[in-house]
Amino acid sequence: MSGWHIGIIGGSGLYGVEGVEGGEWVSVESPWGEPSDAIFTGRMGPVRVSFLPRHGRGHRVSPEALNSRANIDCLKRLGVTDVLAISSVGGLNEARAPGTFTIVDQFIDRTKGRPSSFFGTGMVAHVSMADPVCARLSALAADAAGQAGAVVHCRGTYLAMEGPQFSTRAESRLYRSWGCDVIGMTAMPEAKLAREAELPYALVGMVTDYDCWREDETGVDVAQVIAQLDANATKTRAMVVGLLRALPATREPSPIDTCLDVALITAPDARDRALLAKLDAIAGRVLG
Repeated sequence: MSGWHIGIIGGSGLYGVEGVEGGEWVSVESPWGEPSDAIFTGRMGPVRVSFLPRHGRGHRVSPEALNSRANIDCLKRLGVTDVLAISSVGGLNEARAPGTFTIVDQFIDRTKGRPSSFFGTGMVAHVSMADPVCARLSALAADAAGQAGAVVHCRGTYLAMEGPQFSTRAESRLYRSWGCDVIGMTAMPEAKLAREAELPYALVGMVTDYDCWREDETGVDVAQVIAQLDANATKTRAMVVGLLRALPATREPSPIDTCLDVALITAPDARDRALLAKLDAIAGRVLG
């Protein structure tokens, strides 16, 4: 086998993966609570694939209610090596037009009240988020999106807002002034948690609208988002299949695979046993 086990977190507009052989829905228990749904897992050739619908089948879970810790923990427990996240986003500049794809490489986190770490009192860790995505997986996603016929922007800053309401015009203009390219509600703390779980992470943002910064247009609404998601669907599915088929024959190690080696700070004799037990899948490699 190739060594690749790709976890796909599908957002609005992606609720399955085509071409998976021997696929089945499996329920995974997590000490961090209930994930969004069961996980569909199988193979595409030599590559293991596990798909998690971020909002649950039927889009049941609101962005601010997502249990991202459970979602990432369950993927890790299944043996996922890398995570491809797919999200619908709004465009914050003219170039990020509806229908285009952005391969995100930076984030600004404006969420609030969401648990953003597996670690805490009794087992403190500080992972680097300077470069928050995996360059290798992001490049593969960009190539696959281009092959699928999408207009692709290979870099972009994602503003993560709390939601579930859309932005005010003042907020949208502020985020534009910060240099943000796209806006969404789900990538944080998902990307942070993937890093703590030593999972290389890439995010493809499918632009559905221009948010509300254009003065001569009405604000974004759900009907507009759904219409563009439907228009993007064929390219999105083709991108996922293309990426899985284009993976190198052998997965070479990534520096992200071992990022916890330089992140743990709590002395061994001061570590909380209850928290350590919950970290068995996320950090068992370094906690022993």
